[in-house]
Amino acid sequence: MSLKTLPLPISRTGGCTLTGALAVTTSITDSVTLIHGPDGCAHHNFSLLHATLLDNGNVRIPHIMSSGLMEEDIIFGGEPSLARAIIRACEEQPRMIFVLSTCITDTIGDDVKGICSDSGANVLYIPTSGFFGGQFEDGFSNALITIAQSVAGRKRCENLVNDGEVRVNLIGEKNLEYEVEQNFDEICRLLSLLGVSVNIRYVHEIRTDDLDNLPLAGFNILREPSLAAVGKQLQGQFGMPYVDSFPIGLQGTLQFLRNTARIAGAPCDDAVRSETEFQQSMVDEFLDLAGNKVHFISQGYPCESAALDEIVRRTGLCCQEDGTDLPAPVPFPIGTAGIRRMLHRWRRALS
Repeated sequence: MSLKTLPLPISRTGGCTLTGALAVTTSITDSVTLIHGPDGCAHHNFSLLHATLLDNGNVRIPHIMSSGLMEEDIIFGGEPSLARAIIRACEEQPRMIFVLSTCITDTIGDDVKGICSDSGANVLYIPTSGFFGGQFEDGFSNALITIAQSVAGRKRCENLVNDGEVRVNLIGEKNLEYEVEQNFDEICRLLSLLGVSVNIRYVHEIRTDDLDNLPLAGFNILREPSLAAVGKQLQGQFGMPYVDSFPIGLQGTLQFLRNTARIAGAPCDDAVRSETEFQQSMVDEFLDLAGNKVHFISQGYPCESAALDEIVRRTGLCCQEDGTDLPAPVPFPIGTAGIRRMLHRWRRALS
């Protein structure tokens, strides 16, 4: 049976390098992001970000400006337009101005970095032209790395344990994914089993002053392995080790606890035992799904496919070509709580 009531998985990480960087910079709420290029680049990306944020229940309007390049600028150079746009952005008195380049400005050879360097310490250039290679993930990672480098002069605190609690940074949360806050809650729940708390969310709905706290964590947790370059940058810059991914799947969640405990220097046996029992009770809750014929519409990666196979096996579902179409979420749900929400959706679709 073909199911029409559930949407197909939709990638919220598609797009160009510029879009990826905007997903980071616009989440620093007291900043302005200035796109150096034609108004169309700014309008397209503003519309995309605003619509996605509203879809996620976030009514905040991303603060984006444009240098508004015209045909004359493209022929004779757009640097004067950029300089004027930076002055206009400064009039709004933001704590930080992020300047992102576009394909056209890098193609005509504008010295965007030089203009930004001459404009003050609170103006930060992030190269984001897609024509020269890269996609959403590259822009996302480049923005995280560039912003981290801007706090390079700030020292890491020697005492990283506060009131017996180790603190950790969450690196590269997917700001445009549907369940970003639910995933954050799940990570906090799992960390609490180990006596670990979150220092800052780098970068999700924070302010410029929060960046000062970036070095004040014992270690980092990356949203996904594709952010390894960011993890290595922060490790080299501040000496912070990192866990390479949020937890995917039931066994993956238990392994996440072990990996996090090892880096945090915390015991994990009780946490793993407690989570194992919690997972079993969750699986028992959905044993009524056993025997249902399903067919998964999946765009998952190998690790996510393994996590999906694990859920199918534990719940007794039967995968067949003529089964009910079910979307396998991309990205895959985080932790045990994420899987529980997914199983609730599957149950509604199968009922």
